[in-house]
Amino acid sequence: MRTSLFATTLAACGLAAVLEAQQPPTKVGIIHIQQAIISTKDGQKAAAELQERFDPKRKELEKKQSEIQALQEQLRRGANTLSEEARQKLMREIDNKTRALNRETEDAQAEFDQEQQKILQELGGRLMQVIDKYARDNGFALILDVSSPQTPVLYAANSIDITQAIVELYDKNSPSAAAPATPSAKPATPAPKPAAAPKPAGVK
Repeated sequence: MRTSLFATTLAACGLAAVLEAQQPPTKVGIIHIQQAIISTKDGQKAAAELQERFDPKRKELEKKQSEIQALQEQLRRGANTLSEEARQKLMREIDNKTRALNRETEDAQAEFDQEQQKILQELGGRLMQVIDKYARDNGFALILDVSSPQTPVLYAANSIDITQAIVELYDKNSPSAAAPATPSAKPATPAPKPAAAPKPAGVK
């Protein structure tokens, strides 16, 4: 009788284990994918390198903007002393320099955005592999990227946010895991566009 009961118990445990293994995953998680990318060591390193690469261009644009501002100040101070010809010449110079700076700024911004997108796509692809493994290993049926405006999530509990867990898992398995952490840095952005230059008199 005791042997039969013991066998029945083992069979029941075995059946429970099989049923549990056959149960589909039901857990739901959320992730801030962009935050995860820039929080990884690789993301921080890439951001620092991008900033260093574009820093000379940013300084160049800032210098040109300062030159325009100096000319604008010169025009303001000489409003009542400059001849009409000198004033018109100065205004044309300001206008030409402003247009040139705006073009350079737009070109630099477009190049920066393109390089940044390449980094996000490359790191995002690696991160997706980590997310896929994490979801399978931990029984997640659904993981939503709440950093995307296309994800209609109105509320999500902090307890299902796996962002930090994914960052830690990525860093742990990254080839650069043995390297010292790079301080977090925001990507550089080209200098803002200067204010529109005053137009010569008589020009609409």
